[in-house]
Amino acid sequence: MMKKLMKGNDAVIHGALLGGCTHFFGYPITPASEIAHSAAYYFTKSGRTFLQAESEIAAINMILGSASAGARVMTSSSSPGVALMSECVSYIAGSNVPAVIIDVQRVGPGLGYIWPEQSDYNMVLKGGGHGVYRNIVFAPNSVQEMADFTYKAFEIADKYRMCVFILADAYIGQMMEPVSFPTKILHAKRKDWALYADEQSRHNLVTSLFMEREILSANIDSLLNKYAKVEKEITEFEETSVSDAEHIFIAFGISSRVALTAVRELRKQGIKVGLFRPKTLFPFPNKRLAELASKVKSMMVVELNDGMMANDVELAVKSKLPVRKFNWYGGYVPSVTELVEKTKKSI
Repeated sequence: MMKKLMKGNDAVIHGALLGGCTHFFGYPITPASEIAHSAAYYFTKSGRTFLQAESEIAAINMILGSASAGARVMTSSSSPGVALMSECVSYIAGSNVPAVIIDVQRVGPGLGYIWPEQSDYNMVLKGGGHGVYRNIVFAPNSVQEMADFTYKAFEIADKYRMCVFILADAYIGQMMEPVSFPTKILHAKRKDWALYADEQSRHNLVTSLFMEREILSANIDSLLNKYAKVEKEITEFEETSVSDAEHIFIAFGISSRVALTAVRELRKQGIKVGLFRPKTLFPFPNKRLAELASKVKSMMVVELNDGMMANDVELAVKSKLPVRKFNWYGGYVPSVTELVEKTKKSI
């Protein structure tokens, strides 16, 4: 299969088109702007809908409306823009509506800057908006995965009627790599719950407003049951040199690429280190991490924030071993040499 050289941000749109996305609503923001640029070109060229909204708040509400009408929809943004969308993401979850959101993370808090960071972890995984809800979250570490995760995100969103996030970072979005695409084009099936403005769907109701306590509680129960099902069915991760490892890096996104090279360098020096990379951050691979905790001496969580994923790792391993936090932030990505030296000092 022929590969094409492109940016991660551009690969997202090619994956979305093949995944059956029909509507893109968004507002450009660095370092995610190329996603909207590509959507403006390719969506209109293929007879699909592209609209640049007046704001991120407007865009995400357009997502809610068009998804309620049965369309496969997506938007993209970066950290401060995703924060603006958070209220409506809660509405999307409460209404059981499928959508796909690409978050190409940058430095915060506030406006921060356009450099890469992974500090949207809590906002996207723990619910930036109000109420009891979750998002399915994929964490790509390559241009290929930017395309692959986006391609399958629409099927997953439709199946579970949930919001699926692709949680990338500025490095992954801006880097260029060869990427291949599937030949099968996916299409949305008619959704028996959606509002198609026809006789068949005229009595359907899409809402997150429940004015009776029992009905509201039942809706939350159904959401929690759905999330439990998701955890059983789509948890994804990748292991490298883990079978004989004495210590394990845990990392996602650009951090995992630094960690992978550090694994190779440390093994050349006789230090048995492996890499565990969650591909899904929700569902989080708690079960597998708990299994590994009884086989290694320590886990080292490498991330571009103040230890947000490390907190989830600590919960997963239940104090069976030391969990060390290797944190960088402020737009700085460590070199392999820095990570190797920090590892050697800590183990």
